Amino acid sequence: MSLEQPEKIWALIPAAGIGSRMGSDTPKQYLTIGNQTILEHSLSNFLKHLSIYKVVVVLHPEDKHWPKLSIKDHEKVVTVIGGTERADSVANGLAKIQALGGSNDWVMVHDAARPCLYSLHIDNLIRARESSVDGVILAVPSFDTVKVTNNQQTINKTIPRETIWLAQTPQFFPVTTLADAIALSVEQGVVITDEASAMEAQGYHPALVTGSKRNIKVTEHEDLILASISLSD
Repeated sequence: MSLEQPEKIWALIPAAGIGSRMGSDTPKQYLTIGNQTILEHSLSNFLKHLSIYKVVVVLHPEDKHWPKLSIKDHEKVVTVIGGTERADSVANGLAKIQALGGSNDWVMVHDAARPCLYSLHIDNLIRARESSVDGVILAVPSFDTVKVTNNQQTINKTIPRETIWLAQTPQFFPVTTLADAIALSVEQGVVITDEASAMEAQGYHPALVTGSKRNIKVTEHEDLILASISLSD
């Protein structure tokens, strides 16, 4: 069911990476689970969700896999070429949204290799932004004890796990605010690990929305197995 919002909501999927940690010639977003690629699974909930206006997919300039997917012709899909780093690719995607008239809209940035997202999570982010003008992200609380180590890989201290949350995607922000935060953070030499880190560097305080352990990012072969099990449920 669509949630009424004054601005349009876009999704942005940076898919320009080569996935070197998987040790495969095929970028991880194009590995298959069932009869679909990971990227197709990651796109699916956004494409069918009535509150999502368009989905911007950011591609590597030499991507040879995307043209083979039927999803490329979906009426909601817009593509743009990415940059060297994730932040560059997200910036290019945001510039595309702005060029298409979305400067005053909101955007959900989602990992291309995170195929197990639920539509419910999209709904929860949309609701949560009503009380957080700085944006919201999906995250899960740490259930394990967290240790800080030194160079010798021995324990320096233990961090109270109640203060630790593990960031996920989507991460949901105003388009222009996020674009400006990324540009300023890059200019300042800030290491941008996710979109929220760019926002934090510029003084914003995004809210956390509880996600799911199943919303895993496929980085290694073990993750691929876990994602396959989750999607088969």
